[in-house]
Amino acid sequence: MPENTKAAQRIRQVSTHLSPQKLPVDYSDVFDDMKLLRSMASTPDTSRRGYIRQKEAGKLWVRERLEQLLDQGSFTEIGSLSGTVTWEKTGPTTDKPVSFIPSNNIQGMGRLKGRKVLLTADDFTIRGGHLDGSTAGKTIYLEKLALALKLPMIKLVDGSSGGGSVTIIGTQGWSYLPSLPAFRHIVDQLNQGIPNLGAVVGPAIGLGAARVVSCHFSVMAADIGSLFNAGPEVVKGAALGDDLNPQTLGGPAIHCTNGTIDNMARDEAECYEQLRTMLSYLPNCGVEAPPVIPSTDPENRTDESLRRVIPRRPTRMYNPRTIILSVVDRESWFEIGPLWGRTAISGVARLGGRPVGIISLNCEVNGGTLDAAGSQKLTRLLKLCDVMNLPVLQFIDVPGYAIGPAAEKAATMRWGVELAKTYFDTTTPLFNVITRRVYGVAGGVMISSRDPVMQVAWPSGQWGSLPLEGGIEVAHRHELGEAAKVGKKAERYKELDDEYRRLMNPVRTANAFGIEEIVDPKDTRSICCAWAKHVYKTLLPQRLLDRAAGKIVPKFC
Repeated sequence: MPENTKAAQRIRQVSTHLSPQKLPVDYSDVFDDMKLLRSMASTPDTSRRGYIRQKEAGKLWVRERLEQLLDQGSFTEIGSLSGTVTWEKTGPTTDKPVSFIPSNNIQGMGRLKGRKVLLTADDFTIRGGHLDGSTAGKTIYLEKLALALKLPMIKLVDGSSGGGSVTIIGTQGWSYLPSLPAFRHIVDQLNQGIPNLGAVVGPAIGLGAARVVSCHFSVMAADIGSLFNAGPEVVKGAALGDDLNPQTLGGPAIHCTNGTIDNMARDEAECYEQLRTMLSYLPNCGVEAPPVIPSTDPENRTDESLRRVIPRRPTRMYNPRTIILSVVDRESWFEIGPLWGRTAISGVARLGGRPVGIISLNCEVNGGTLDAAGSQKLTRLLKLCDVMNLPVLQFIDVPGYAIGPAAEKAATMRWGVELAKTYFDTTTPLFNVITRRVYGVAGGVMISSRDPVMQVAWPSGQWGSLPLEGGIEVAHRHELGEAAKVGKKAERYKELDDEYRRLMNPVRTANAFGIEEIVDPKDTRSICCAWAKHVYKTLLPQRLLDRAAGKIVPKFC
């Protein structure tokens, strides 16, 4: 057979397997399908029951949230075509999408005040945010991407964030063992100092609750937010409560006051503003320094009113936030956890534009004695500052750990020791301003974890193993008992009290170099700014090198 006849025959054989349809050479048919699916995903189905329920609850639709949170036009979606599609065949080798249920978890990249971030947001209008065919894969991918790119992760939780539902059993035809493959990557991010910031903007349930609580910082919208291991219907089914709703079971009155969630916001808009604010103090990852910004507040600014803040009478209290606001840059103070662990105050601020962590005791609550919740709050802040390379400024006025039956039941010493371990395990620079009392184990824990210690004291400083109130009775029990027999207990007690107070003049401690320096309170800002300036210029660069070399390995969890 001639060669050209064989070739013709082969062409005819191949042509029988080719579609007679002519496909566009520029793949415009594929682009049309993609455009249609993206249009469906970005246009809410206002007739959908879930969308109606979302709006009736006063909540934004998920893509409205992205517009409100991120810098305008900065969002780039990852997995924009993921979801469930119904296809209609239009030819032997072609079809077209006729319906599309997008993935109920939107993920992608955007900017917060110019900072590039990764973001994941639940769409509660679709299956209440429960797991669909692509959510798990997308979630794991984004968690890995945060580690690879060293970018902050923002999580808007409204539902279960891809948690399971019993309907999956019917869909798959078998029941599965639960697993959390993404959590390994989350823990790595937390310990590497890659900021994880979460907002509760609806009911955070099960896995969704776990994802937001695991964050470095979390905030809940007071008007629509709630969080629980299982919702009211499941709790009712377990015979654990009948008259429950999301707010009474796990609203902000519960979880913003017990430490599960750090902060409360009035609404979604304030949630997003808190996320922006918190991120502004943090680096993209633990091998970077926190972002320094220009400051118009003079670093040598003085405040003579600080001389009068501490009352001369030891039993009188004062507002410790007055001191914080005076010392740090104006309008830079951002408190973390104001509604829980209220014997302690924690947050972030700036000194000369340099981010720092702030720790203070709160003498207006329980006399400033450090209780279990206060210790937990300070432990959390120290770990946060350690992984984020934030130096910590402490205002010390601590009469000791909380005492009494309630304190013992709350395991105060257990959590006090955990705080002590954290102080000695972390390595971020500390600077102490002793404003008044430093007593007992709690006082020792807070000031002695660095060697050499960096600190100054105010003239109002008082310190020792025990406060005189109670300490005199313990040390002079027999003597006072004998005086009581002759009706002179009060007289002898006053003599002892006067003598001890004379000897407790802080200048006497400075004479023995028991305190490094006593300073004028009005100069506190300039002293602290000078310390922060040195830390950022000299200590942090070396710290970053040590972290990169593995010599320092901070742990948030």
